[in-house]
Amino acid sequence: MDRKPCSNSLAVKTSHVLPPDTNNHGTLFGGKLMAHIDDVAALAAVRHARLPVVTASTDSVDFLEPVKEGDSICVEAFVTWTHNTSMEVFVKAVTEDLLTGERSVCTTAFLTFVAVDDNGRPIPVPEVYPETEQEKQLHQFAPERAAQRKKRRQHAKELAKNFGTAYPWN
Repeated sequence: MDRKPCSNSLAVKTSHVLPPDTNNHGTLFGGKLMAHIDDVAALAAVRHARLPVVTASTDSVDFLEPVKEGDSICVEAFVTWTHNTSMEVFVKAVTEDLLTGERSVCTTAFLTFVAVDDNGRPIPVPEVYPETEQEKQLHQFAPERAAQRKKRRQHAKELAKNFGTAYPWN
């Protein structure tokens, strides 16, 4: 399996923020932005692996700047690190006031995807390698982020086991 540069997986999506996409404050629904993030990150993961993928995790998504009705939202994603069957994808979302041209980063996030075969079982992916300084920085600290995700996932499993499926009022 050939190694691939981070840049080969780059996926970009730009959308116009229209009234149905906004809340009562006239800003983009957080869930709508998260859907854009998952969509573009999945494109990057498939582009890297050339296999079907599933979302395994989304690290915290912090809304740094509001995205207003009439603005555009540009979501960029690329694979920063791979580990056997999984891929870490970095996502950056930039909002632009289309009338003034003012742009700002409104969100960054890391998502993990797993490549799957026809039976939905994990399957190996090509290794990724960084070329630019920014890619190298993201790649260097990816194992640390992966360890944090593993710890967080274990904690989530413990919570699920402790709370179970019973309704809280039973």
